[in-house]
Amino acid sequence: MPFYEYVFIARQDLSPAQVDTLADTFTAIVTEKGGAVKKRESWGLRNLSFRIRKNRKGHYVLFNLDAPPAAIVEMERNMRLNEDVIRFLTVRVETLEEGPSAVLQKRDDRGERGFGDRGGFGDRDRGPPRRRDDGPREPRGDAPMDGGQA
Repeated sequence: MPFYEYVFIARQDLSPAQVDTLADTFTAIVTEKGGAVKKRESWGLRNLSFRIRKNRKGHYVLFNLDAPPAAIVEMERNMRLNEDVIRFLTVRVETLEEGPSAVLQKRDDRGERGFGDRGGFGDRDRGPPRRRDDGPREPRGDAPMDGGQA
């Protein structure tokens, strides 16, 4: 059977217990259709990038599924009918991740991302910003010293 990663966002005014029962409902749908939920993570109440149906926050839940396409279609149909679900996203993947997702990992466990050994300034490493009272700049190697007069 194919593997899927499935994330849905529930309304902000639901309690965590209500979100768990909602996730249990969708888990039951998948198992009735012959699939299996390999991993289920609740990411908690998080800010949304923009307002969706007058909500600024939402409860995020992740499923890793090993299910036939008919189970996914049925679960998505139920998500569309449920008023407590704001958004959902299904992604088909080749393999399912083991262990906690990137959202639940501590920042130290993720390792360095993006900056590497450049000190945090990206590819434009010019050092720390200058202040006005630092004095004159040193000339670059290709600039003439006398202001351009040869």
